[in-house]
Amino acid sequence: MSGKRTGNRVEDIAPARLALLNSGAAEATTLTECLAVDFAALMRATLPGIGEDAAVIMESAQGTGISKRMVLAAALVCDPLGKGAIERLQVHPSDTVRGWACFVIGAAQDMPLAARLEAIRPLADDHRFGVREWSWMAVRPHLAADLDQAIVHLSKWTKAPSERLRRFACEAIRPRGVWCTHIGALKQHPEKALPVLEPLRADAVPYVQDSVGNWLNDAAKDQPGWVRALCARWIAENPDPATARICKRALRSIDCKS
Repeated sequence: MSGKRTGNRVEDIAPARLALLNSGAAEATTLTECLAVDFAALMRATLPGIGEDAAVIMESAQGTGISKRMVLAAALVCDPLGKGAIERLQVHPSDTVRGWACFVIGAAQDMPLAARLEAIRPLADDHRFGVREWSWMAVRPHLAADLDQAIVHLSKWTKAPSERLRRFACEAIRPRGVWCTHIGALKQHPEKALPVLEPLRADAVPYVQDSVGNWLNDAAKDQPGWVRALCARWIAENPDPATARICKRALRSIDCKS
């Protein structure tokens, strides 16, 4: 297994492959590759104009978690690149660099929520899964801070032709989520998110179905009765295989305890 891209350890990544990732010439194809990228080396290779000091700071943070390093990288590149930072980073061949663009958008000051969502939209629709995950993580604090307006905006995304955008609408406001702070208001009042959940209850794409099911599974940990009642209503009103799949996923934690 050593040296194969399908390995589950950083040590399994071939040196030539790692060099491509660190140069910005290749995209990560697995979580292992994503975690293996040397941010300082990538910064030097792709953005030499921002100065060596930024790379040295990035180098000193190599031992910290990847989420914190994404935020730091965005902060380090934003000032030197100025107003063109988002446009330059979001079209880069490296998915990690495009991930930095997500956090530049997340950190932007005085950006209305509607404008922030519009800015993140291309990255939420990125062809790489990792960039799409960074996109919602980067703006989630702003969605949670203005939840009512976030739900209004995201309810419109549920009608998007792209399943990636439909999935973002749901995933970005999961009550518990993954690698992120919980949204207390939705843990206590999951019904607030129905304008987003209802349009997706029979989505034809498993990628979206899984997100809706996971959203409801999150909610079931705090409001199991509400989730049971909602799933019962959905199945009664819409006996569709997609809805059945969503509800099975939604109820998995409750059913395990039964």
